[in-house]
Formats: sequence, C-alpha cells, structure tokens
Amino acid sequence: MRLRARHLLRSLVPALVVSHGPLVLAQEVPGMSGLYGRYDMSREGSGTSWEPDSTPLEGIHATQGAWMTMLHGFADAIYDNQGGPRGNSQTFSTSMLMLMARRELAGGAFGVHLMVSAEPLMGASGYPLLFQTGETADGRVPLIDRQHPHNLLMEAAATYSRDLAPGSSVFLYAGPAGEPALGPTTFMHRLSAEDNPEAPITHHWLDSTHVTYGVVTAGYVWRQFKLDASAFNGREPDQHRYDVELRPLDSYSARVTWNPSRDWSAQVSAGRLASPEQLEPGIDMRRTTASVTYNAPSPGQWWQTTFAFGRNSPSQGTASSAWLLESALKLTSSQTLFGRAERVGKDELFLPGAPLYGQTFEIEKLSLGYIFDFAQVSAVNLGVGGLASAYAFPAALDATYGSHPTSYMLFVRARL
Repeated sequence: MRLRARHLLRSLVPALVVSHGPLVLAQEVPGMSGLYGRYDMSREGSGTSWEPDSTPLEGIHATQGAWMTMLHGFADAIYDNQGGPRGNSQTFSTSMLMLMARRELAGGAFGVHLMVSAEPLMGASGYPLLFQTGETADGRVPLIDRQHPHNLLMEAAATYSRDLAPGSSVFLYAGPAGEPALGPTTFMHRLSAEDNPEAPITHHWLDSTHVTYGVVTAGYVWRQFKLDASAFNGREPDQHRYDVELRPLDSYSARVTWNPSRDWSAQVSAGRLASPEQLEPGIDMRRTTASVTYNAPSPGQWWQTTFAFGRNSPSQGTASSAWLLESALKLTSSQTLFGRAERVGKDELFLPGAPLYGQTFEIEKLSLGYIFDFAQVSAVNLGVGGLASAYAFPAALDATYGSHPTSYMLFVRARL
C-alpha cells in the first residue's frame, strides 16, 4: 500500500515549531521521564533504543497543559569530494526534524514520535560516498559508491507504557513508520556520530532498519535492563522517497540492552529480515548486532565512544561482517572533534557481468573531522566544519578505485 506524502512537510513544519508555555533548551530541564519507563529521558535514543543516561539532551523543550514536547533537528549544507576513479563531487543537503511528545497517564504514559527529512530534494541517487552500497535510485540498478537519501517521512509512531512496580514497566511502540528493536541507536541520533555529516559504510550491517514502513514493538524494562521485540516490514524503502510503502509485518527481531551505570550502554540484538533488498526479492537476511557505548561527561563537555559489530547472513550467498569504532569529543562549548574507523566485507561493488562481480572485499576506512559552532540565533546553533577520509583495501581494487583514494567534505550546519 502506498500513501502519497509529497506535501507532508508543508503541513507539518508550522505545527512543529509553534508551541505554548515555557520554552527552554532540553538539557536544562532535569528529571524528565522517558517514554518507556520511570528513568531519565536522556537514556532514550532512536526508536526504542537506549544510550548512556549521561548523554546530554539537545533540542527545545516545551509544555502545553499535560503534554511535554521536545523538538530536535539539523540541516547540513555539504560540499562532498570523493577521490579516485570511482569518486565524484557534489553539493547537497542532509536534514532531519524530529518531534517527541509525552503525556502522563495514571500508572503510565502515552507518547508520539514524528520525524521528517527534506533529503528527497537532493534526488533519488543521493550523494557520492566511496564504498557505500545499498538500495537503488531507479528500481533497476543498485547504488554503488553513493549514499541514498532518507525518505520524507522517517518516523510516525505512538507509544504507551505501563508501570508494573518501582523500576519496572512494559511498553508498546507501533506505527506506519518507525524503527524495530534491532541494532544500536541509529547513526544520526548517536551522540558519537551525529556531528559527522556522512553515513557509515557499515550502515547496512548495523542500523539500516531505522526507517521501516510498518513496525510493532513490545518491551519490558527492569531497572537497568530492557528486553524488546518487534514485528516489522523487512523491505527497505524504494526509490520513491515521498511515499510510505506499507507491507505485511513479515520480519522479526529481539534485543537485550543493559545500562550498568549512567555512562555505559550495551546491546545485543538479532533479527530476520524478509526480502530487505528491492532488487533481490527472493533473498532473506539474518542480522546479528552487538554494541557498547561509553559517555564521559563533564560540565559543558562530553566524550562519547561507540564500538559496534554487525553480521549479515543472507539466505543465498556468503555471510559478511562489519566493525565500527567512532568517537566524538566536545572540547569546548563551540568545538567538537569526531572520528570513525570501519572495517566491512563488501560484495556489492560491481554489477553483474564485471570480472569482480560477487566477490567480497574487506574495506577499511578512517575518517577524522572537526566542527566549530560560531553563532547561536535563538535556539539554533550555526557551525562550520570538515572531515577527511582515507581507505585501505585489497590490491585487486586498485585498478577500479586507485591505490590511495582520499575524500573530504566541507559543511555548514544549523542545529536545534
């Protein structure tokens, strides 16, 4: 089923930015309870995932009657230059606007997640990114060395939680667009990754299900532990980025998360995705992930690091694994350093008929970057930054990618 959503932004944006009552930065409001239990809201990441409790909240907080809302988002204007024979250059923009609302109920809470993006405006083929694979721009040929844009509607889900006893609760998360219980917090919401304007090349091993059209998740929270399980539509979005592609809930996943202290969060998850790739409709995928995140807070500063592993085992073909280590350090209130190291086995770098088609190549990538927030206009922080990336790969790819390709991005960011 397809629901046309091309004009959704026009109707949503005014509703998102108009609020009544006190309006303050979210990190200045202590004691806000989460959507899924009686713990600090700073623990909650994307979907039903958790981050360390000490993770700073960013965004705008407002109250209107019994409702508490939080608005968060960013827009990046980026110049991208990917080197080597397969590289390309492009100027484009990535963006995300997210609204979360919570209403206290007797013995529980009701909540809403809504997230949209203007990325479809860049075109279905997305932006150049060496060694990135996944999805398609035309329904016929896979994207290779490019990152697909996100859909206009990224999340639209409702939540309900019910207190069982002090420190324990059950919850339900469901909607036509959302994120199942599979993988770590999505890269654009992880504090260790959100200053980096490019997607990880390990994305389709860790958190590619973060935009799923049809998801129901049930979970149980007991103190520092959470168990959640999902039924969802396993097909990744197609090239029609303004559509909502509702299909049967044919896939499933489960995740266990543990926050042993305020500064640590770890998860293990596994799932079966029915026919995730549009161009390979007969191939299912089993995905296993594990990750740990550490946050070191200090007044006005923080340092967060995430280590993650993912493994894809298709019903036809060879299994492959991915490793990610990323970190971001808030040096001062206006300066942030960030970096990412990845290793992943890629078998989608060539089209059928090419001599190297179907072979798996171990790709290693190292990226380092910096952003300087030079101004604040009302609740919007303005920053300018850049990053550079280098790669290591087997010599068999030299003729295609060059022996030592490098890439870089320069960007300007506005963030709530």
